[in-house]
Amino acid sequence: MAGQIPQRFIDDLLARVDVVEVVGERVALKKSGRNYSGLCPFHQEKTPSFTVSQDKQFYHCFGCGAHGNALRFLMEYDNLRFPEAVEQLASRQGMEVPREGADDPRAQARERKRQEGVNLLELAANFFRERLRMTEAGAARAYLERRGLSAEVQAEFGIGYAPHDWEALKRHLSERGIPEAVQVEYGLLVQREDSGRTYDRFRDRVVFPIRDFKGRTIAFGGRVLGDAKPKYLNSPESPVFHKGRELYGLFEARQANRQLERVLIVEGYMDVVALAQFGIRNAVATLGTATSEEHLSRLFRLVGEVVFCFDGDRAGRQAANRALETVLPLMIDGRQARFLFLPEGEDPDSLVRREGADAFADRITCASPLSEFLFEQASLGRDLARVEDRERFASQVLKALQRLPEGVLKSMLLAELAKRSGVDQARFEALLTLSAAYEVERDGGSSPQAFESREEPSKGHIPGRAAGALGLVGRTLQLLVHEPRLVERLPETLEWCPADEPDGALCVEVIELLRAGGYRSPQVLLAHFHGRVEGQRLVELARRELLIPREARANELDGLVEHFRQQRLRRTPQSEIDSLLARERNGERLTREDRQRLKELLTALSR
Repeated sequence: MAGQIPQRFIDDLLARVDVVEVVGERVALKKSGRNYSGLCPFHQEKTPSFTVSQDKQFYHCFGCGAHGNALRFLMEYDNLRFPEAVEQLASRQGMEVPREGADDPRAQARERKRQEGVNLLELAANFFRERLRMTEAGAARAYLERRGLSAEVQAEFGIGYAPHDWEALKRHLSERGIPEAVQVEYGLLVQREDSGRTYDRFRDRVVFPIRDFKGRTIAFGGRVLGDAKPKYLNSPESPVFHKGRELYGLFEARQANRQLERVLIVEGYMDVVALAQFGIRNAVATLGTATSEEHLSRLFRLVGEVVFCFDGDRAGRQAANRALETVLPLMIDGRQARFLFLPEGEDPDSLVRREGADAFADRITCASPLSEFLFEQASLGRDLARVEDRERFASQVLKALQRLPEGVLKSMLLAELAKRSGVDQARFEALLTLSAAYEVERDGGSSPQAFESREEPSKGHIPGRAAGALGLVGRTLQLLVHEPRLVERLPETLEWCPADEPDGALCVEVIELLRAGGYRSPQVLLAHFHGRVEGQRLVELARRELLIPREARANELDGLVEHFRQQRLRRTPQSEIDSLLARERNGERLTREDRQRLKELLTALSR
């Protein structure tokens, strides 16, 4: 979309929208005094801890900490990006979203190109579906019949057929005015580098449309009917398709059950469709990649339990180990992860046909919990009666527990480790604390003041691990997250901010964004960083209680800025030169102020 959405429009939009109405369309709410309450949609719970305030126009969960306004709720619940959530809220009010620079010809061209791509993929999906009904698709229909797929399931998943023709789709789309360059960009055509000739990517294949959360076609997967290679083929990355983010079958699973509680992750789209045929409607598949943290974050916004399904062979176990590493940092209390291993030589498609839906569902229910799989893997090939093997077993489990967020699950796993190893739980807790402190020191150190703080000790943000106490730059950033208006008190230039320290670069980026957009709402600030690692850090700071009274926050910020200025003055010229040059060697682009400062320092040293 062209241009930035003005802050004044966002403020006006939020003033018109009722958060109770927006949330109530997706969550069953009951009046509770002045507020409304219900079961939190962001984690599994049996007792309501989710509150929506009509007076203050925000929601808050006392269980998982989810918090925000109507805009933030749409982003989290419907997995929308910031501009899409604004568009959806605006459409409810019959408002058109203005954009700064909307009359920019380049912005208009980008918007036309984006819409062209969306239309193109839908045209292609319709083409494939139509060709499946024609005489030439006899072999494709026979294949789907052998796999036991009903006409209803084929229609629900939009399955089609790509003709055994080098240019069938190309001709169809070109006749409708779609340029070949756009067809190439969105992965429908392949262009030879030597001759420049273009031809259809999918030929003589059963085609499975890959849809986003709104049901829009964003890519395709094709299963070959003959002997061509590869057997399965996916669309390449495109402006609308990113393999590490999308999951095949998620849209269809949500359509089948809007109150999903569990999702089964399998390997391929044929497994998803075959399970759906047998009434198992909660399966999704990654698209040629391992399950990523982004995949799991999306799923845990929708469900409380994820079940990984793997082959029972060595490769399947290795894939399960990778999945365990990925899921550990996301296991806040209330979430569950299980691991299902199939008999060797079977996949979900073949097994559900042989055993039936009930038996397969029983396998899912009895899948190994994360705790059981973790301890099982750590004990493989080890005799726990021997001290040395028991030490290696405990060390491997502790290494995994370092990646877990603080909570009941982590405490219970430590207790179980103590029971299995014969070592006191307090000793393991001390080892974890020492290890965390060592990592903090290695990744940037901590000031004595930080360890004297009332918060937990840590200075920098380390993704995947619970954050600790804030360093001084972190405290500055926290003040700005809670009170964006404080940006008005900051000096015009940012030379005071130590960008080479943890949180420093993010602090500079936040200040520049607040100044450029004029944003004064913490929720809008967080929305701009949604989906980024930096966004996780800002959410973490927003959720921390700000221990400084509101009336003292401006003075606190002034004091921090003055401290950084004095610290900069105390640094030797050579140390400052070394720091600036190190940042440049690491690929960071120095600001105009930094370059000017470096020039001054080098000139002073040469005298």
